[in-house]
Amino acid sequence: MHSTLISASDLQQLMTSGQPWLVLDCSFDLMNPDAGRQQFEAQHVPSAVYVHLDEHLSDKTGSDRASGGRHPLPSRETFAARLQALGLRNGQQAVVMERQGASQCGRLWWMLKWCGHEAVAVLDGGLAAWQAAGGALASGPSPAVTAPQRFELKPPLVSVLGAQELARRLGHPDLTVIDARAAARFRGEVEPLDPVAGHIPGALNRPFVDNMASDGRFKPAAELRADFERLLAGRDPASVVHQCGSGVSAIPNLLAMEIAGLGRTALFPGSWSEWCNTPGLPCAKDQVWAA
Repeated sequence: MHSTLISASDLQQLMTSGQPWLVLDCSFDLMNPDAGRQQFEAQHVPSAVYVHLDEHLSDKTGSDRASGGRHPLPSRETFAARLQALGLRNGQQAVVMERQGASQCGRLWWMLKWCGHEAVAVLDGGLAAWQAAGGALASGPSPAVTAPQRFELKPPLVSVLGAQELARRLGHPDLTVIDARAAARFRGEVEPLDPVAGHIPGALNRPFVDNMASDGRFKPAAELRADFERLLAGRDPASVVHQCGSGVSAIPNLLAMEIAGLGRTALFPGSWSEWCNTPGLPCAKDQVWAA
C-alpha cells in the first residue's frame, strides 16, 4: 500500500500488477477554474478520472459544509457519495495527482484520509514526472463509471481543528500554528483574496512551495525533517496545526511532515479565510514569527 507518495515508476508497476487502483487528476488553476479540466481533456494518465476543486472537493453552496472559509469542506457523507460516483471503493489504491504542484491533489489525499481511506498517495512530481518516466498519455473526458461502487465511511485518520477551538488554545505550548502562505501575505504586506491582511498571532510561516525540489518532486525526507525541526525550534511536532488561505495549500506542509517522519499533524480547514472573517478573533501583521 502507498500512503504518502508514489513515484511514476511505481505507478506504472501498480497499473500492471492486477491490484485495483484509481488515478484521480486534480489539476486546477485558482485564477481560471475551467483550465484544469481543459488540461486534463488534452492529455492525462490513461484511465484517470478528473476531480474539480470546487465541484468535488468543496461545498460552494453553503448547504452541507463541514468547515468555513473560501473552500469549505463538504460533509463526509456528501463526499463519500461523490467518491462513489467517481468510481472509488474501499480498499482500492488511490493515486492523486495534478500539474500545478501538490496542493489540490494534496487536498484530495487529506480528504480521503478524513474519510478513513488510508490507501492514497500523491504522484510525486505530477504529470511531468509521469511523462519523464515514459508514461503513456490519453485524451478526452473522464471515463464513465459503469459499475456501481460502494464507498463506506470509516473513522477519520486525520485531526481537524475549528476556529473556536484553535482560538481557545492560542498561546498555549501545546499549539503550534504553521501558515503555508507566501511570506508577504503572512506578514500582511499584501492580501489578494481575503478582506483582512495578516496572520494568526504566534503562527510560524513556511510557504508550501518550500517543500518542493526544482524538479517538482518533494524534497528528500531527511531534508524536509531538517527544515521542519529548524522551523519548530524545539516545539513538539505533535502540537502542529496547519493552515493557509482556504485550507488547500496547507496540505503540502502536512504531507511533508509525514514524509519527514514527524507524524500526521492536524489541519485547520477554514484557515485564514475563516479566521479573519470571524468576529472577535485576533489578527497580527508586520511581524515574522518563523524561526
